[in-house]
Amino acid sequence: MADYTGYTSPLSERYPSAEMKYLFSPEMKFRTWRRLWIALAEAEKELGLEITQEQIDELIAHKDDINYDVAKAREKEVRHDVMSHVYAYGVQCPKAKGIIHLGATSCYVGDNTDLIIMTEALKLIRTKLINAIDHLADFAEKYRSQPCLAYTHYQAAQPTTVGKRATLWLNDLVMDLGDLDYVLSTIRLLGSKGTTGTQASFLELFGGDHEKCKALDQKIADKMGFEACYPVSGQTYSRKVDSRVLNVLAGIAQSAHKFSNDIRLLQHMKEVEEPFEKHQIGSSAMAYKRNPMRSERMASLANYVISDAMNPQLTAATQWFERTLDDSANKRISVSEAFLATDSILELYINISEGLVVYPKVIEAHLMAELPFMATENILMDAVKAGGDRQELHERIRELSMEAGKTVKEEGKPNDLLDRIAADPAFNISKEALQKVMKPENYIGRSAEQTLEFLDGVIKPVLSANRDVLGVEAEINV
Repeated sequence: MADYTGYTSPLSERYPSAEMKYLFSPEMKFRTWRRLWIALAEAEKELGLEITQEQIDELIAHKDDINYDVAKAREKEVRHDVMSHVYAYGVQCPKAKGIIHLGATSCYVGDNTDLIIMTEALKLIRTKLINAIDHLADFAEKYRSQPCLAYTHYQAAQPTTVGKRATLWLNDLVMDLGDLDYVLSTIRLLGSKGTTGTQASFLELFGGDHEKCKALDQKIADKMGFEACYPVSGQTYSRKVDSRVLNVLAGIAQSAHKFSNDIRLLQHMKEVEEPFEKHQIGSSAMAYKRNPMRSERMASLANYVISDAMNPQLTAATQWFERTLDDSANKRISVSEAFLATDSILELYINISEGLVVYPKVIEAHLMAELPFMATENILMDAVKAGGDRQELHERIRELSMEAGKTVKEEGKPNDLLDRIAADPAFNISKEALQKVMKPENYIGRSAEQTLEFLDGVIKPVLSANRDVLGVEAEINV
């Protein structure tokens, strides 16, 4: 029976994917600790320490069957998580217990594991980011030529297209991908640096051989699938690494929040909607409602990630000398939850972008209601060509526009600017001639062309280079 008496985080039960939750699970952490202890023992053996293959084989045989009960009981006694797991591993590996964690400090397993997990989590975020780009690119291409009102200051402005607007969302995600790839390319392992980063214990183990100390770090990096270790550190890797990683996640959150804002505004206008399930309920009271709950959840989680980015910044700024432990509790919460929340955001982004519903007739109605105002410049030019005075006609159009606008706002009537212009002898132009000017495609500039150029020149090369990660489906609790 489920226990409902204690607190559980929504980020462990409700929002993220199973893959991301596993990366930050105790099992992932403790299995990685054992992999690191094996890598250390193998590297030390290869560099001449008296460690036998039998001992290493024993460690390998028990790398995954962790005796958590023994470790937990030991931790209650000694109040030290790493040494508790060293002890528990030694219980399973009696021949190897004397060489487990040889020469290392707690940060050997703690910090290296954090770096490994963040690297894997960034790769998963990257996969989902690319899939969000893929779905959004399909949407942009499909609606590249669909004229719609654009807005500046949330006031109707020169038209764009539905697809062109989507390229603005896409461009933000592409910038996020560039930032992610750069930070991912710079992550290294801590390696085995010892209690203050000097490798003093290893220099003693290797009889003063500096080259073996250097080789130890590289061997560990190789065995754990990394290019190298950081060249210098205190006891820990620089906490600026956490800050840089969370800045990437906060950037993704910013992009997603902007997207969710636009979708919610468009859904209010009934132009574009996020997906809505057949039996989904929008409101407990108002049965007709189709609330943009996925976009709202995205915005809510994005706010959390953006604000969470401050945590590792403060931690990095306040570390003392070679290390203090005031980073530990904050780091355990802020880094893991930033990843879990960003994973949730991208699950929502994929789900929304692949299921967006567009209502062209509503879009057209909104556009046509405002288009007469935007067409006035073309009408003015045509009237001048027909012999009118540009300055006089400009003033007359201004006056008629204000009158038409007043009719719309104060009387709730349709925009009758074209009727007013056709009835004014100063313009000498018929209603039929004016109607010919009212073609939305004449006012969207290069929107469709820009969309295709952006997709072909920027998005398609990204997707082509990442075909191996395409096809991820969203796992969301709608």
